[in-house]
Amino acid sequence: MSIVKFLTGTRNGRSLDWTDWTSYAYLVVGLFLMFGPVLWLVGSSFKTESALNEFPPSLLPYGQKSVPVPGEDKPKPVYRVKLPDGTFKELPEVRRIGLMATHVDPARPDEFIRVNVNDREPVREFRLALENYTDLAGKLKFGTYLWNSVFITVVATILTLLFNSMAAFALSKYKFAGRKGVFLIILSTLMVPPAIVLVPNFLVVSELGLLNSLWGVIWPAVATPTGVFLLRQYMLTIPDELLEAARMDHASEWKIYWRIVLPLAAPALAVLAIFSIMWRWNDFLWPLIVLSKNEHFTLQLALNAFQGDLVTQWNYLLAMTVITLLPITLVFAFLQKYITQGIASAGVK
Repeated sequence: MSIVKFLTGTRNGRSLDWTDWTSYAYLVVGLFLMFGPVLWLVGSSFKTESALNEFPPSLLPYGQKSVPVPGEDKPKPVYRVKLPDGTFKELPEVRRIGLMATHVDPARPDEFIRVNVNDREPVREFRLALENYTDLAGKLKFGTYLWNSVFITVVATILTLLFNSMAAFALSKYKFAGRKGVFLIILSTLMVPPAIVLVPNFLVVSELGLLNSLWGVIWPAVATPTGVFLLRQYMLTIPDELLEAARMDHASEWKIYWRIVLPLAAPALAVLAIFSIMWRWNDFLWPLIVLSKNEHFTLQLALNAFQGDLVTQWNYLLAMTVITLLPITLVFAFLQKYITQGIASAGVK
């Protein structure tokens, strides 16, 4: 069976209809639009600074070839030089003054060849500029920024799961006056734009003395109406008979919550954990308002601060962007199966 026949075959043996081809084309275009910029970003992060400034740009990380020259401290760029006899030869450049460049043959370093810059072209080769990643530790406090982001993300996610699950447990399993009203008030906060509460949150954090503190970033984002709604809807599907049986065995309310409700609500907790990790890791505006000291910056703030007013080293900026995107991509890739399961179960009741 040929590959083309295998890819275009159907269960009933018929050929693909035009609607099938349209669907495939739509899928290919969608994949290109989604992953094309990401692939371009990753490829560009391995380019040298000079390769990023080339036009037209290349998809793969090509860079100018360089070779060591006797008597020179650093490797010199190689050019394909047109010699006086009309032949071409690859020679490294040792210096350039105006439109005239001086080249030398490494085999005969005492003989210099002067040519016009218009009579040569750079020699390119496939090269991964790994120094874009290895030099980050020396150029900025990358380890400090990474630790700040990890600390905020992990602690905020744990507290978000704890407080939101407590509120959801009370709203789903306890019957008290005003329960629906409280739930509607919590849901109504979803309609409030986040920009409106920035000033009140800042004033509260300032009065508590949490400015320029990682806890000032964590506490305002602990309680989320989305998390309460998601967990409450899921906990409604847990049979009340399980809780009544536990109470008959003299189990405390905390033990019921910790030993019965939370394990049964694991899919919804996993979904909320994924959302919380994505929110906290990618958060930029609130840390920008609360944090002003460089040692407290997160990776997102470090990316913004790394852009200079006059000069921006795009090769290091792109490499840092890839490192910033990598953890959240891995978390989403390994836990994505819980998203559909948890969201589908949360909307049952």
